[in-house]
Amino acid sequence: MNLKLLGEVFVTLLVIVDPPGMVPVFLALTGTMDGRARMKAGTQAVLLALGVIIGFAVAGQTLLDYLHVELPALQGAGGLLLILVALQLLTGKADEPSDQGGTSNVALVPIGTPLLAGPGAIVATMLFVRRAEGADEYLIIGVGILLVMLTVWLVLRFSGGIVKLLRPAGIEVLTRIAGLLLAAIAVQLIADAIDAFVQLYLAQG
Repeated sequence: MNLKLLGEVFVTLLVIVDPPGMVPVFLALTGTMDGRARMKAGTQAVLLALGVIIGFAVAGQTLLDYLHVELPALQGAGGLLLILVALQLLTGKADEPSDQGGTSNVALVPIGTPLLAGPGAIVATMLFVRRAEGADEYLIIGVGILLVMLTVWLVLRFSGGIVKLLRPAGIEVLTRIAGLLLAAIAVQLIADAIDAFVQLYLAQG
């Protein structure tokens, strides 16, 4: 087994996904849920992220080519989606209790994608697949992705203890901070997408 490739995939995706950095946003979005619902939301988010990343690893470039979509466009779309979520957190609308459908929605969007399976993770995975030679390296990349998602799930799974320490007032403060951080991430994504488009068109010109 190519342990160097496995380590490279694992470390790269782990840094991009940033499980510790996900905890404040995850708690802000699931702060009104009970422990079981929060655990279910975390599991759904990780499963969706895993499916999205593997899907783009297998057929991402083909799909983007078919739709005539460049990778920076995907990045910009993710940034716009995160801005909407950040505004909800900053205005307090995300604090309102959700029904079961809302719980699923929060788990899928924005936690599952674009926070976990965001443009950075998707692009990095597609680049690893492009470099891979042979079925064994494809398998190693798959194992690396699974290990990263398992790590994320464990972090989200045991984040419930933080909720008990913070209590409702602390969760409210954390929600506002998470909204601000999320807005900054969204603006950076959009700025990076614009820069990538400029570089792309300059290269073509």
